[in-house]
Amino acid sequence: MTWDMALVLGFGLLIGSFVNVLIHRLPRMVMAELEPEAGNAPRYNLNWPASHCPHCHTPLKLWHNIPLVSYLWLKGRCGFCKQAISARYPIVELATALIWVLCTWHWGCNAAGFCWAIFTTILLALSVIDWQTTLLPDDLTQTLVWGGLIASSMDWVVLPLHQSVWGAVIGYTSLWLIATTFERVTGKQGMGAGDFKFLAGLGAWLGPLGLLPVVMLASFAGAMVGLALKFTHRLGEDGYVPFGPFLALAGAIVAVTGNDVIALWMGWSFFA
Repeated sequence: MTWDMALVLGFGLLIGSFVNVLIHRLPRMVMAELEPEAGNAPRYNLNWPASHCPHCHTPLKLWHNIPLVSYLWLKGRCGFCKQAISARYPIVELATALIWVLCTWHWGCNAAGFCWAIFTTILLALSVIDWQTTLLPDDLTQTLVWGGLIASSMDWVVLPLHQSVWGAVIGYTSLWLIATTFERVTGKQGMGAGDFKFLAGLGAWLGPLGLLPVVMLASFAGAMVGLALKFTHRLGEDGYVPFGPFLALAGAIVAVTGNDVIALWMGWSFFA
């Protein structure tokens, strides 16, 4: 591994530690806003309280916060109460580091590579949050939208600004129309507004041309996982499977594949 990739790996681990903060705290911040009457509930932001053990709530020392290394050194347990710490923390840190390495390897160690690394990191955070809580926080979906528009306007990614704008518009309105129609026909809510904003964010990065394969891939993957959960009796009573993780996976695949391959695939699909 070259020195620049080693630096990217280390930086990705640090970003992964912050992603764990987002995954843990953003849903609590959202719920605090939705339920202000819960006055006794602890108030969270990204700075307070200081990092602490989720079991004994003891503030962590500096050496307890070294990404991945601290978890291995402490053998997956709190340094104070010795309770087991979820493996999600090192997994997210390692996944984020790999995302940064792969994005800079694929797009280059430049503005484009860093932009796509940020894009994919946000997808990871949204996927875990949605899977665990069925929430897609505006702090992340709106960052995805505005980040795509800014990256396009600054020519950091190869997508004209007008395509980025229309990708965001079509991404939001298409899911909104589908969900509204479904709700009026069945009387049930099929998906939340967070999914609309999420697809708008993907459209801002991938453009209108990338939206169709994203929705098709996400729908297929979601259906397969939903059926697997049903047959293994692990599907919830409401039968709901969060759509965000599948949008994220499809968005990452389309981002790596590129619009040229998408256009070729769509042309083959329609004219074969």
